[in-house]
Amino acid sequence: MTLGHQITTGTPDADAFRPFGDILAPPDGPGGRRQFGHWLKPTAALDLQCHLNTVAVSALPLALDRMERHPHAAQIFLPLDVSRYLVTVMPADADGRPDPAGALSMLLPGTLGVVYRPGVWHAPITVLDRDGHFAVMMQRGAPDDDVIVTIPPLTLTGLRAQELAP
Repeated sequence: MTLGHQITTGTPDADAFRPFGDILAPPDGPGGRRQFGHWLKPTAALDLQCHLNTVAVSALPLALDRMERHPHAAQIFLPLDVSRYLVTVMPADADGRPDPAGALSMLLPGTLGVVYRPGVWHAPITVLDRDGHFAVMMQRGAPDDDVIVTIPPLTLTGLRAQELAP
């Protein structure tokens, strides 16, 4: 069943995602290192948090009716045991609410992580194929840093079958 506005899931595109955050890829070879700690800026008001999440499997098409953001902190997701997962983000409209017209949804393999910039509207992480496990890092402490809103229902649709195959 299709609900409201439709968003077609795309393949990873670091340039398209850059206004919302960064796609984290492993180094090119043994001994390499990629830094991403700059996303977590130490402050006296915010504590560094790290936790593990288990996310239940979902399937496309997928109904989406809520978005969240963290105005004061970046949020980093590193797959530990994940086949494929969806990342869905939206810019804010003139009133600061999520704007589905500018939504971006990407299907990422379990070999790539993602970081959301502070204040970016994003859907909860959604895994495909099987339950998934993530390490999550962010800063906490601000009482207003978890903003969750309902949105008019929309549908995330998939790519062609051959593009969605694991």
